[in-house]
Amino acid sequence: MRNTAKFTTAVLAAGALTLGLTACGSDKDSASSDGNGPLVVAASPTPHAEILNFVKDKLAKKAGLDLEVKEFTDYITPNTATEDGSVGANYFQNQPYLDDFNKKRGTHIVPVVTVHLEPLGLYSHKIKKADALKSGATIAVPNDAVNEARALKLLAANGLITLKDGVGNEATPQDITKNPRNLEFKEVEAAQTARSLDDVDAAVINGNYAISAGIKPAKEALVLESPKNSPYGNFLAVKKGNESDPRVKKLAKLLTSPEVKKFIEDKYQGSVIPSF
Repeated sequence: MRNTAKFTTAVLAAGALTLGLTACGSDKDSASSDGNGPLVVAASPTPHAEILNFVKDKLAKKAGLDLEVKEFTDYITPNTATEDGSVGANYFQNQPYLDDFNKKRGTHIVPVVTVHLEPLGLYSHKIKKADALKSGATIAVPNDAVNEARALKLLAANGLITLKDGVGNEATPQDITKNPRNLEFKEVEAAQTARSLDDVDAAVINGNYAISAGIKPAKEALVLESPKNSPYGNFLAVKKGNESDPRVKKLAKLLTSPEVKKFIEDKYQGSVIPSF
């Protein structure tokens, strides 16, 4: 991503994340691929860490898996920590984001198994329907390359704008060819989109951040991303070469078990959708 989901200030974020990584990287053998020690997995708090903690509490012991879950609120550290071995795996991202991250940062993270989709949605505190957006309305969108493109494609799919033919996962407002409502776009960090709702007419919010803010995507979204043929499923990922770690294989099997599917369906009520 361009500059994804930092904490309130970059300095504080760096300090906090350094402490977090010190804690989870204090014993690098625990994150190694030799199959010994706990498997440390970096995850976004909602729903990823919640799903992992369900596995840890209900399924891991019987499967012989020692699982440790480390929560991070940004979209950068889980991959850099996986790359440097501070954690053994991560669970928070989709393929377009990972492709962009690996390309820009020279990392070697690969997917293991896709678990769920968090539909991106358009939300508002000021209107009840997308058609009620007035001329000149301001919409907050994530400021990272992949999620901004995803947000614009959501708006285009619902007739609010038209994008240039063939535009991919790096679409920006400059790729809009028709904007009949003269919508304006405010680029903010993905983690701040929900907090921006009082300051804009509407905001496009990632599913995990919507849920964390107490929003129910399946009920409250003005428009919601379709799960059909979506490339945005979230998966368990590791550094290339660690796919055969027996702990990773056990976790991949558990994350795609009937028990996890039922947990996701019961807990999130359509706001998070199993992808297996």
